[in-house]
Amino acid sequence: MPELPEVETVRRGLTPYLQHRRIDAAVVREPRLRWPIPPELPTKLASRRVEYIDRRGKYLIVVLDSGDRVILHLGMSGRLFVLDPDAPVRKHDHVDWQLDSGRIVRFHDPRRFGAMLWWPATETEHVLLRDMGPEPFSDDFDGAYLFRASRGRSAAVKSFVMDGRIVVGAGNIYATEALFRAGIRPTRAAGRLTRAECTRLAAQIREVLAEAVRLGGTTLRDFAGADGASGYFQQALAVYGRNGETCHVCATPIRRIVIGQRSSFYCPRCQR
Repeated sequence: MPELPEVETVRRGLTPYLQHRRIDAAVVREPRLRWPIPPELPTKLASRRVEYIDRRGKYLIVVLDSGDRVILHLGMSGRLFVLDPDAPVRKHDHVDWQLDSGRIVRFHDPRRFGAMLWWPATETEHVLLRDMGPEPFSDDFDGAYLFRASRGRSAAVKSFVMDGRIVVGAGNIYATEALFRAGIRPTRAAGRLTRAECTRLAAQIREVLAEAVRLGGTTLRDFAGADGASGYFQQALAVYGRNGETCHVCATPIRRIVIGQRSSFYCPRCQR
């Protein structure tokens, strides 16, 4: 599933093509996504101009000149492509936005776990975004916040930081890598972290995600950017997916464990 860096990469890739462009028409071929596409969506989108594209967690938010918004989620395998108007329609090409530039923004989703929902300007918050934690790049997220939020928590620190109500965007790969860089074993109880450890961890979550954004995300299965290009962060992975291989820092073999039904990897010497 695309995580925050992949979604941010898509946002940045789409912005030059969508921002300040008019949507002349929308064509919905298959409305049955994770939540059905509202039947009135094409009518509401027609002749609307895109002001900008925002992001909240893993959701893209297309803000229109009317103040209304469209929420997009890529689900497990969704992709957004910018194409020429004569591009052939393939299987799983569910929605086209026809732009005044002549280009098409096409939503492709083989597994149909994605979403395209209308968010009217009259609603100040959306139920899908209401309970999210702070963005990792915001001033609201730092070591002091992480320390306060972790008090009394017995859950493994990896599960704790992957909880989107604590902070958005620290998915499985990125949480694993941030914990390695912070020198914290993923099985540690979140409530046992010191202030100094929380400060290191918050900084590394931010840095790992920023680095992944710079490198275009991590391609393991289905992700590609708006132009179809793959991400390169997987080439910088220090521990994730490296079970049995030697640690780049101390040469100790990397170990794999399962936390919360997700594979996790750590160095038994570097992480305490």
